[in-house]
Amino acid sequence: MTKDIDVLILGAGINGAGLFRDLCEQGLTCLIADKADFGSGTSAAPSRLIHGGIKYLETGELRLVAQSTLERNLLLRNAPHLVEPLSTVIPIFSWLQGIPAALRTLFGSTTAPRNRGAVLIKIGLALYDFYGARHRVMPKHALWSRGRALTEIAPMTPKIVAAGTYYDAKVTCPERLVLELLQDGIAASPGSEALNYTSLVSAENGVIGLRGPDGTERAVRPRIVVNAAGPWIDHVNQALGSPTKLIGGTKGSHILLDHPDLLAALKGRMIYFEANDGRICLVYDYLGRALVGSTDIRADDPDTVRCDDEEIDYFLKSLRDLLPGLAFSRDQIVYAYSGIRPLPASGNTAAGLISRDHSAPVLEPAKDRPYPIISLVGGKWTTFRGFAEEVCDLVLGRLGQARRRGTRDLAIGGGRDYPGEPASHARWIDQTAKATGASAERVAELLGRYGTTARAILTHEGPQAARLADADDYSWGEIDWLTRHEKVVTLEDIVMRRSTLAITGRLSSRDLATIADIAARALGWNEEQRNEQLAKTREILAARHRSRFEK
Repeated sequence: MTKDIDVLILGAGINGAGLFRDLCEQGLTCLIADKADFGSGTSAAPSRLIHGGIKYLETGELRLVAQSTLERNLLLRNAPHLVEPLSTVIPIFSWLQGIPAALRTLFGSTTAPRNRGAVLIKIGLALYDFYGARHRVMPKHALWSRGRALTEIAPMTPKIVAAGTYYDAKVTCPERLVLELLQDGIAASPGSEALNYTSLVSAENGVIGLRGPDGTERAVRPRIVVNAAGPWIDHVNQALGSPTKLIGGTKGSHILLDHPDLLAALKGRMIYFEANDGRICLVYDYLGRALVGSTDIRADDPDTVRCDDEEIDYFLKSLRDLLPGLAFSRDQIVYAYSGIRPLPASGNTAAGLISRDHSAPVLEPAKDRPYPIISLVGGKWTTFRGFAEEVCDLVLGRLGQARRRGTRDLAIGGGRDYPGEPASHARWIDQTAKATGASAERVAELLGRYGTTARAILTHEGPQAARLADADDYSWGEIDWLTRHEKVVTLEDIVMRRSTLAITGRLSSRDLATIADIAARALGWNEEQRNEQLAKTREILAARHRSRFEK
């Protein structure tokens, strides 16, 4: 039986999920489907920053900077359990260099600028403050003298002449934010659905066939199709019978290091620095690991993307040059990841200068295709809400409906009713501890991880919950709750996207086996299925992410 729906969204990364929520808030019936897990593609491979895009000032993308800084500030308010401020330091190696190159870039040069001096950085930070003034929640920028910079970050190279400081933000678990947007959408429009591990199998006469993870097929007749497949956009349009060449992606890789001395030197800050080749790199404390990124290399196959040895060599050399007072080696790597940015096709423009702005080109209905296809091209993590708002308004206009609710001030998932003030924070913890029997420390831990959803998880796990053997801040009951309530299909979903166990390198062999046992009971796997999931997850983590299982 064919189901009539308003909108079909193909691809459940951050852009698709953000649009799904917005459309559902308008009362539309939507179905979003992804061939893998929610948020498992490019959306799982960012620098985990929610940033205003200071580097886009160089290319004159002032509208993008204005939108990005606004959206950053909104996310700090709407998703405080997942997004938090990040103090940032820019090492400066000259006073006046880079101005001519920056002017050339501003007026269209396709070569990246080098050696950004103090004057240029001061101007950039002042502009950044100006554009970030709307809904400001963080301090303005400052300049440090060379002496103060070397005092604050002692291992840094003495070649600097000064340092700039400002604030951006980081997201602790981007995959969870994607999931919570989808959950919010379904809550707003119960007739809508979010499907993972669901493939597009046919598109004929206005009807689209989908196949789920268990082999079951369904047919839907959408009024509008949105292609939110990121780097797979052209592949999906081809499958819909409307070939395009919209995407010219670049590869971005990252590594995470177990390096306590580096974290101690950073003191919670990010260093946003220029490597010897002019590329912008970064390093900061991400959940007790040093996250280092990122590369920007032209690539077009998101299914095989890996962080290569050459990229790791590049990262380690850049860190040694920046922080000669510390030692860096491959042995410190606990995780690596890579993704393809779904950037617009751009000819010979240098990879770092390809616009991160977004667009939504429309393929109008054709003779054998009664629905239009809207492709979500480009964009960046921080601006997903604004992008979704633009496309939602486009969809509503085509359907002849008016917007009935905005999302600018709409809390996300566990950010709803989040106790932000110190007094309300303490009161929430005390009340939840009394209601669930959990310790105040455990309540605070899960409030920081899940926001107000923590109360349901604490109730489920009970006051004396068994903990994992090595990653003992996770409980058996917590894992069981995630598995049963968050559309988990595979073991990989749990350790890589519903939690941060894999990316932080804290996932031991015995904990992975325990989680497999919990998932098997919750999802009804037999022993063979449980063992297959365990072997496949170990292989993925070792081959694609350089994970090591020592216990």
